[in-house]
Amino acid sequence: MLLLRAICGGMALCAAAGMACAQEWKPARNVDIVVASGAGGVSDRSARVVQKLLQVNPAFPSVSVTNRPGGGGSVAFTFLTQHPGDAHYIATFSPTMLTNHILGVSKLNYPEFTPLGILVREHVMLTVKADSPITSGQVLVERLRKDPGSVSFAFASAAGNQNHVVIGMLFKSAGVDPKKAKVVIQKSGGDGMISVLGGHVDVLVGAPASAVPHIQSGKARGIGIAAPQRQAGVQATLPTLKEQGIDAVFFSWRGFIAPKGLTPAQLAFWDQAFAKLVEGDEWKKDVQQNAWTEDYMTAAETLKHLDSEYALLKGLLGDLGVIPEKK
Repeated sequence: MLLLRAICGGMALCAAAGMACAQEWKPARNVDIVVASGAGGVSDRSARVVQKLLQVNPAFPSVSVTNRPGGGGSVAFTFLTQHPGDAHYIATFSPTMLTNHILGVSKLNYPEFTPLGILVREHVMLTVKADSPITSGQVLVERLRKDPGSVSFAFASAAGNQNHVVIGMLFKSAGVDPKKAKVVIQKSGGDGMISVLGGHVDVLVGAPASAVPHIQSGKARGIGIAAPQRQAGVQATLPTLKEQGIDAVFFSWRGFIAPKGLTPAQLAFWDQAFAKLVEGDEWKKDVQQNAWTEDYMTAAETLKHLDSEYALLKGLLGDLGVIPEKK
């Protein structure tokens, strides 16, 4: 009887151990971070910062970054759908995924994927060439009020995204139809900055990280940021649009998604990996250097945020008149 109990007890322990092992997961090969835009933009920078920090985590054999620009992110996201249940592939994503779906640009939306987490947020910044006659947000709005077509705006990487929303807010503040905005859509914020510095476009509307180095070098000038209050660090001297009497407060976020069909063990692994990443001093230095604001959300928190964000953006884009009418 004692021998039988011992055997049964051992079998139970083995079964429990087997269940525990089955619940754990870690990468068995290279993890590829797919970037839904070209090199030099904010999505690319965020991917390469994460790549650098994940590579020091012994749980990862190796980590690569692959740029797959095109279709406002649809090229990258379509690629991700071809690897269901494979947690070795993740991709950068931002509000552009949601706005593309709302605008009918893409059929792919976050329910077709596994949201892994949001790591940072960044308020939209307006930047001009250093010698531009547009010296402030107030001057810009006044020019739009007099002649909407006299100012051109560059932003990345798809119509209707957070940058486009802020342009619409500027036009509404000027009492002008947002549809009259003269916009030039770029592959990345870096490309947009080059266009402004070259005098081809008047205003860059985008992430602070694309503009701050050029502002610091004296080649460009920030004329406002769509934040509720002044930001810390390198953005501290930049006035908000709100304090200039312009009703424009909006921010983007940057995060990562994986293919649909991840197991709870795979999801738990990524939760732990990102939680460990954002706790490090190196991450905090990168956040400051790139003019980001840390805003870490777990996979569950991210999914909840996306549900509310989709409804918010649908309302904003509807108010701005950029959602195409159904035929």
